[in-house]
Amino acid sequence: MTTDDAQYDERGEVPLAGYAALASVFATSVGTYAVVARRRGVRLPRELPPWDVALLGTATYKVSRLLTRDKITSFLRAPFTRRADEGEAGEVMDEPRGTGMRRAVGDLMACPFCTSAWVATALMCSYAASPRLTRLVGGGFGALTVADWLQYAWTWTQRTADG
Repeated sequence: MTTDDAQYDERGEVPLAGYAALASVFATSVGTYAVVARRRGVRLPRELPPWDVALLGTATYKVSRLLTRDKITSFLRAPFTRRADEGEAGEVMDEPRGTGMRRAVGDLMACPFCTSAWVATALMCSYAASPRLTRLVGGGFGALTVADWLQYAWTWTQRTADG
């Protein structure tokens, strides 16, 4: 922990250097994509229809939940997080572990809101390069989101009927 970290967070638990490194990876990745895409002749879509925004938003939501809350993706999170609790509908709640960069990655991988920025960016880059493929993938994840909500509605209906 550096003195600056302690000034930011009295407990010294916020890995500012790790966050800076992750933000740098994010910015560098987007910049590299932009340069490579430009050199390969990828043209940005003239418009982004509201339907595509909704589709990509729904897909972003679902992929973020899969990465941060799904049991089956625990192997991705395990080096950076530990199981803290069981959530609803088979989801799990992980908490970050370690210090420094490990903690920073754990914070990212345990937070669906944090992960969604990375997922949305990946989907938008994919959309710029291949809108049809991205719509297909987004549609699949969107269908999963609708199925989840129908599962929740069914469970709620059963609980309400059972009293």
